[in-house]
Amino acid sequence: MAELGFHVPSLIVYLVNFGLLLGVLYLFGYKRILAMLDQRSGRIRDSLEEADRVRREAAQAQEELKAQMEQGRKEGQQLLQQAREAAGRYREEERQRALAEGQEFLDKARQDIQQERDAAIEEVRGHFADLAVTAAGQIISRSLDSKAHRDLIEKVLADAPELKKR
Repeated sequence: MAELGFHVPSLIVYLVNFGLLLGVLYLFGYKRILAMLDQRSGRIRDSLEEADRVRREAAQAQEELKAQMEQGRKEGQQLLQQAREAAGRYREEERQRALAEGQEFLDKARQDIQQERDAAIEEVRGHFADLAVTAAGQIISRSLDSKAHRDLIEKVLADAPELKKR
C-alpha cells in the first residue's frame, strides 16, 4: 500500500486515535447531544400542542363572541320592538286624551250655548211681557196694574209650549 501513499503503521495509529476519539465523544457528548435533541423535540411538540390548544381556544372564543353578538342583536331588536310598542301606546293614549279633551270642550261649548240661549229667551220674554203690557195698556186706553198684566202674560206663555221651544 505504500505505492498508493498509505503508510500502514500511521493508518493504524489514525484508526486507534479515531476509535478513542469516537469512544470519548460517545461517553461524554453523544448522550448529552441526544438529551438536548430530545429536549428540543419535546419543546417543539409542546409548542405545537400549545399552538393547537390556542387555536382551539381562539375558535371557541370566536364562537362565543359570535353567539354573544347574535344574542345582543336579538336583545337590540327586542328593545327596538318594545320602543315601537311604547311609542304606539303613547300615541294612542295622546289621541284618546285629545279626543276626550275635544269632546269635553264641545260639551262645555254646548252647555254655554244652551245657557246663553236660555238667558236670551228669558230676556226676550221679559221684554215681550213689558211690551205686551204697554201695548195692552194703550189698546184698552186705561192702565191696568203691571203685576196683573205680567201674571196674565206668564200664564199665556206657560199655556203656549211652542213659544218656549223657540
